[in-house]
Amino acid sequence: MILTDNEAKVDLLNNEAIATTITGLLRERPDHAVTIGVHGDWGAGKSSILEMIERDLTSDVDVLCLKFNGWQFQGFEDAKIALIEGIITNLIEQRPALSKTGDAVMSVFKRLDWLKIARHGGGLAFTAATSIPTPDQIDLVLGKVKSIFDDPSSIATKDNYDAAINGIKGFLKPGVSKSVPKEIAEFHKAFDGLLNEAGIKQLIVLIDDLDRCLPDTAIETLEAVRLFVFTDKTAFVVAADEAMIEYSVRKHFPELPDTTGPRDYARNYLEKLIQIPFRIPALGETETRIYVTLLLIGAKLDDEDTDYKKLITVAREQLKRPWTATGLDASIVKATLGDIKFSEVQGALTLSDQIGPILASGTQGNPRQIKRFLNSLLLRHQTAQARGFGEDVKLPVLAKLMLAERFLSRLFDQIASAAARDDKGFCVDLASLEAVITSGKEPPKREVKGPRITNMDTQVSKPSKAATKDSLVLTEWKGADTIREWAKLTPSIGSVDLRPYLFVTKDRKDYFGASSVLGRLVAVVDKLMGPKLTVQALESELKQLVPAEAGQIFEELRGRIMAGDDFLIAPAGVDGLTVLVRSHPALQPNLLDLLEAVPSDRCGPWVVLGWEKVITDTDSKNRFEKLLNEWSSSKSQMLKTTATATLKTRKGGS
Repeated sequence: MILTDNEAKVDLLNNEAIATTITGLLRERPDHAVTIGVHGDWGAGKSSILEMIERDLTSDVDVLCLKFNGWQFQGFEDAKIALIEGIITNLIEQRPALSKTGDAVMSVFKRLDWLKIARHGGGLAFTAATSIPTPDQIDLVLGKVKSIFDDPSSIATKDNYDAAINGIKGFLKPGVSKSVPKEIAEFHKAFDGLLNEAGIKQLIVLIDDLDRCLPDTAIETLEAVRLFVFTDKTAFVVAADEAMIEYSVRKHFPELPDTTGPRDYARNYLEKLIQIPFRIPALGETETRIYVTLLLIGAKLDDEDTDYKKLITVAREQLKRPWTATGLDASIVKATLGDIKFSEVQGALTLSDQIGPILASGTQGNPRQIKRFLNSLLLRHQTAQARGFGEDVKLPVLAKLMLAERFLSRLFDQIASAAARDDKGFCVDLASLEAVITSGKEPPKREVKGPRITNMDTQVSKPSKAATKDSLVLTEWKGADTIREWAKLTPSIGSVDLRPYLFVTKDRKDYFGASSVLGRLVAVVDKLMGPKLTVQALESELKQLVPAEAGQIFEELRGRIMAGDDFLIAPAGVDGLTVLVRSHPALQPNLLDLLEAVPSDRCGPWVVLGWEKVITDTDSKNRFEKLLNEWSSSKSQMLKTTATATLKTRKGGS
């Protein structure tokens, strides 16, 4: 069960109200030029609204509705001309009778080719001195016109070819100056004549996906729209995210004066072009729950199912007043679908109740984000079933975990790491948090097993000092409102074996690697990744570790340090590594292995400094001396200077 992310054929968001409003505005004054903006974030439903507008206008024989996708012009040398030419060509294709009225067609293409020349070379084609077009520019126009007439069935007859060539030659004859305002006015006049010949009372152009285009393409397309703004009987509906268009304006006009301000200019540019803006509102909690319910039930039933259509009608009634609506609860769904179909969709309804509230806030009510989350959820569940452990993965538990993964990533990592280390796959801190949330009061303090601190002489284990206190992680969670809100969601999962769920989310990160092998020692590693003052206080604890445990911790720290790619400053974990090796001198060879592996050509001076009380045995000292000599000729100037100075100091001291 996968939810398609195409333009919606069935309106589950009640966006038809916006489409109907826009269609009504277009029909009010068909003889007037107008530009309407449909604004909303990526995935808000702009394309679906354009589909509805196009569908509503197909019945009007006097109206011609053309749709263009901004991506069509991506990569064109001149997207502005490409769009204008596309509008004219589509107009002629939609009204074949125009091929018999060669004069109207010729007049429009004549003006269009002048615009091409005016754009050729980055500005007006005429030289500043003579106002005469160059031979290359004349050839450009003749070549373009010839290509048009090479396909006589699409635009005009072959008989008009010679007349067209001669007409264009006369249009460009030397000594005749053509001004931009005059030619634009002539273009408007010629285009009006073409609409009249076609018997069209209104031309409506729908432009979609403009906010996905590169800045230059987006601005070129808007400039083409601006050319038609004063052309009667022509309307544009532009679907785009305002923020992305403002970004395109700032990128396209980088040298804006400080007095204007790039952001103000960008906003003014869009406001002057778009006469009537519509912004698609984000879904609220009730609307999101209704939307999720309809999506999940629709995935179980066919879109054409009569009872499902009835449920959509019921939902639309609630969406008319979402501030008073309660959503599609079980009683409403059962009464609408009947007992048999209700049993088929009951699981979908339960899932919707569980994830609807946090989806509303986590996705900011964005329909595409909601669909993507649901698809990922359902796909992971199907993968678990295909791999043979589907019975161990319950959708409500997986959904709750994935909400944390998607919207509270740090929380998810903390839960996953704890569950991977636990021998039963539990997250004890999460269980405690859920108990607090459910009961509304603090549970009795439990004994929390910290890292095993072993007296190396007596080999007797003792609990850590924090054994009867909340862990730092639990304290953090209790103080975060977003985490508490998430923890309120049912079901409670702190006492659920989360290992199957973590395995099915391995596409993001493998929680069953070295960290899992470390088990309880991960807490020590996490502490050693902290700041210098914090890790220095751990030395007495580290000395109580048995050598095998110290070696495991060293290797985990080494892996985390080397996983980074920036060695100009000391990576996190180096201070902890220093304290660990000082506490366990037997790890000095391991430390030298690490220092030798650090890329010296992009390394800072930290590798040279601070090892006096750490590297103490003779063999390690000799290896370090050799390293200093190598670093003194490093491509990294900082490392080279520091290593050279250290060598001089050591020789002076000896």
